[in-house]
Amino acid sequence: MATKKRDIPVFDHPIIETHCHLDYLEGDALVDTIQAARDVNIQRIITIAVSPDNLNTVMNITQQHAMVWGTQGIHPHDADSYSDAVDQRIRENALADKIVAIGEIGLDYFYDHSDRAKQRNAFERQLQIAIDLDMPIVVHTREADEDMQAILQNFVGQMPKRGVIHSFTSGLDLAKYCLEQGFHLGFNGISTFKTAENVREVVDITPIDKILFETDAPYLTPVPYRGKPNEPKYLPFIAENISTVKSIPLDELLPKVWRNSMELFFT
Repeated sequence: MATKKRDIPVFDHPIIETHCHLDYLEGDALVDTIQAARDVNIQRIITIAVSPDNLNTVMNITQQHAMVWGTQGIHPHDADSYSDAVDQRIRENALADKIVAIGEIGLDYFYDHSDRAKQRNAFERQLQIAIDLDMPIVVHTREADEDMQAILQNFVGQMPKRGVIHSFTSGLDLAKYCLEQGFHLGFNGISTFKTAENVREVVDITPIDKILFETDAPYLTPVPYRGKPNEPKYLPFIAENISTVKSIPLDELLPKVWRNSMELFFT
């Protein structure tokens, strides 16, 4: 049975979109997407770099739109393209005023689009960039729990700002390790999917002060708009869902998650 569509809720307290991919959009579509987010009281958006091809595009979007910030990093899917020149470009771009993290970095053993050894090398080199520049990280991990924890163990002691494990779908053991080490966990539309009880189990054990909201747009559109291209404007549905799973009123949850986002990325 199809889920009935309903209006997007607008909360009195603002929300921060901590992970999306605005570089998929151009021209009016980009402007309209940002305005639609503003209309539902999303006041800040972080758009995420993933490849050598979009490092500068992300930079440009942050410079052209006041409510957008960005990251610099190479996704594990593109680890085969990591090089000394790419490393240097990330380091230089990350010094810009509106770049707030190193990411999206990590490991993906589900798709294996890049050689696993090269994924680990690119991840470790970018962790070192974050350490050198005293910046948080935005981590992607899929079907790589053991190696992810092992690599983080080697670096976490040098990382005062930690970061976020975004779109968390990994096991409880990795969730508990990351939380113990001071990382945030990012939750998106997956948490609303009927079959995602494993994600809701992680939401349930995650302290409020370690939760971030994200959409990962244009992917992973939440219920009740699943099947449509995702946008930051759907973030309120994710907030509602986390509120339900955690049994925490929205007027208590929203200010705390706002503070989490501000303290990690904007202080």
